Amino acid sequence: MKFGAEDKRKVMILGGLLVVIVPLAIWELWGALGTSSQPPRPIAATAAPQKNVAAARAAASEPEAQRITANAGTDVTLHLNKLAASEDVEYSGGGRNIFSANSEPVDIPKPVKSAREVKNVAPPVPQGPPPPPPIDLKYFGYSQTKDKSIRAFFVHGDDIFMAHMGEIVDHRYKVVAISPGSVQITDLSYNNTQTLQISN
Repeated sequence: MKFGAEDKRKVMILGGLLVVIVPLAIWELWGALGTSSQPPRPIAATAAPQKNVAAARAAASEPEAQRITANAGTDVTLHLNKLAASEDVEYSGGGRNIFSANSEPVDIPKPVKSAREVKNVAPPVPQGPPPPPPIDLKYFGYSQTKDKSIRAFFVHGDDIFMAHMGEIVDHRYKVVAISPGSVQITDLSYNNTQTLQISN
């Protein structure tokens, strides 16, 4: 393929434009990415920290002798008489001393009438222990043998018991004494002795 003179001229113009455009494009991209060659500008500091820094530098450069003479008017001695006088101060006030046991009591006015109605209720009278329950055996008869020993007969519900003197009936009652008209029975649960009359 052959190029004419007009085509060569266009190619040369295009080449010249590329030589100018490509470096400009690279320079613009480089600046857009934030890698400019200019150093960052320092942030301006406020006036107060500069003064404090200057004062600290001046104090550090000041000789030790000058700093001691600046505090020459301060009295650093311990005055024991002034200290003792401040310790001897006693509490005194115009009102009631709340720290004293001998101070006068405060007069508290009594109310005219109580807001609550107080009913006079007698306190409960203490009572002794409850009496033991009655023995629920019935003595309904006896028998006497040839050797004169008496055996008593008892009824408890549907049960019938026979016992000599000193024996225990129904795992709870002990026969203490037997006579033809009555018996003495001790309730072992309450340690209570009662006399049962013979029932008809």
